[in-house]
Amino acid sequence: MKNNCLKKITAAVLSFFFVSAFYAQEKSLYNSSAKIKIWRDVEKTKAPQKKVRGANISYLIPYFADEKINTGAAVIVCPGGSYHHLGMGHEGKKVAAWFKSHGINAFVLRYRVSQEGFHHPAMLEDIQRSIQIVRENAAEWKINVNKIGAIGFSAGGHLVVMAGSFGDKENELSKHGISTSVSLKPDFVMPIYPVVSMQYDIGHAWSRKSLIGKNPSQEMLDKFSLEKQMTRDMCPVFLLTNKDDRTVMYENSVRLDQALTKAGVPHVFILNETGDHGFGMGNGKFVQETHWNEEWLLPWVKEQIK
Repeated sequence: MKNNCLKKITAAVLSFFFVSAFYAQEKSLYNSSAKIKIWRDVEKTKAPQKKVRGANISYLIPYFADEKINTGAAVIVCPGGSYHHLGMGHEGKKVAAWFKSHGINAFVLRYRVSQEGFHHPAMLEDIQRSIQIVRENAAEWKINVNKIGAIGFSAGGHLVVMAGSFGDKENELSKHGISTSVSLKPDFVMPIYPVVSMQYDIGHAWSRKSLIGKNPSQEMLDKFSLEKQMTRDMCPVFLLTNKDDRTVMYENSVRLDQALTKAGVPHVFILNETGDHGFGMGNGKFVQETHWNEEWLLPWVKEQIK
């Protein structure tokens, strides 16, 4: 009898601590080591494509800047991977850590990809939802609501340009009954060796298939060829690529540069002879030789957030 009572008391105590720990974890959801499941609060009622899996898969990893150096700016980081998989290391976490070291809050976006059965509009939904979350929590996180940018690599570059171009014109969240008063358009974007075009002459085939399927219509090809979508209200752009890119033809960036120039969009285009693709902010030769993030990117970012 005593043993049974002891077991019940022990179970009750453990249950109390378990529940307490759970709620403590919920309260600290937005600390620098937590994952912010971006569809958590809409999973059961208004969640997007393949709702349960989508809610579990898509998340942000926050890297909050130290209070002493916090500039109030924030950047959403979108790794590449042909819209099929994600390079979460050198194009994600290392990038976020670098921004954090310069007083810029960063959020690595683990968005849905075709490897898990997702295609458009899942990726756009994820970045728009991320922008919404960061803007709506800006005051709590000591972020300036008007200084929120996005950086993307390869297919992630396509995603951030799409977020800037489509912005508030194509609100994917409203299609799921999600209303917000904040802008879903980033204030500035940084596509690095980006996929831009879906056209067959220079488009990246794997990214095209992953985003819009095997046999897209010409209308779909044109819609997601972002060089065809640039208008004057596009946000400022930092664009960088290399002529010897063996993965995504550098002409993608050339066409984007031409479209931005024609539309009168403020931007910087850095085209190098060598450096290939996929260097991110890793420890490879291109990064070590050019220090592109410190020498070229950082001064431009500082201009956007001053």
